[in-house]
Amino acid sequence: MADIAPFAPAGSGLVLKTVENGVLRLMLNNPPANALSIALMQALRAELEAAGADPDIRVVVLAAAGKLYSAGHDLKELQGHRGDADGGRAFFSRTMELCADLMQTIVNLPKPVIAEVDGLATAAGCQLVASCDLAVCSDTSHFCTPGVNIGLFCSTPMVALTRNVPRKQAMEMLLTGDTIDASTAREIGLVNRVCPRQYLTQTVQKYAELIVAKSPLTVRIGKEAFYRQAEMSLSDAYDYTAGVMVENMLARDADEGMGAFIDKRAPHWTGE
Repeated sequence: MADIAPFAPAGSGLVLKTVENGVLRLMLNNPPANALSIALMQALRAELEAAGADPDIRVVVLAAAGKLYSAGHDLKELQGHRGDADGGRAFFSRTMELCADLMQTIVNLPKPVIAEVDGLATAAGCQLVASCDLAVCSDTSHFCTPGVNIGLFCSTPMVALTRNVPRKQAMEMLLTGDTIDASTAREIGLVNRVCPRQYLTQTVQKYAELIVAKSPLTVRIGKEAFYRQAEMSLSDAYDYTAGVMVENMLARDADEGMGAFIDKRAPHWTGE
């Protein structure tokens, strides 16, 4: 397993990054709570968009500095605009639109995104975890959507949450605002795996390396198809994915992979 390169500031310094063997690691760096301020969301979105266009990047990992993964939106930033002429409406709208765009950027990115969670992920921070394709957390991590406790229902985090966990569990989190532990998050499907924190980065890196070893074309096709078919009826999903498989079958990487399997040799991917 490759060593993890040291993080370096990206742009504003609100996001730190490193690239190693096709894996881009992005670390939220907005202490103490890694709040999703306008500036942080813009910086993170820019890094993700750049990663999507970079053929050398095959997997993205989203980690965070400090004891909190992310406490969600920056409440002080939001409250600071209540004195605006419109009572804050324009700024609130801008914040929610940017957050929705960021989450959709993760889902639509042609590379898998893995959340590496060590600490508390709350509200839009929990939404960020749920929006990632995979999520691994330390055994001391916790998750919640506590907006109801402060008179602000977590309506936008609800979108990602209800697409990843059963409805009853999602409603329990949303209506009570209670915090769930790592094992419960694993049980309901919010995260893929829980491990001791000293092995967290190694575990995530192992996942990333397994994916990097696959055909980048096949991974891109598969991720896009996964999210598209999930919103379709059963019949439409089969019609759509049948077409996807035919086009995938015609790709050079599919020919190479199937031939390599038959020949009992390692495949050589070209991404075509």
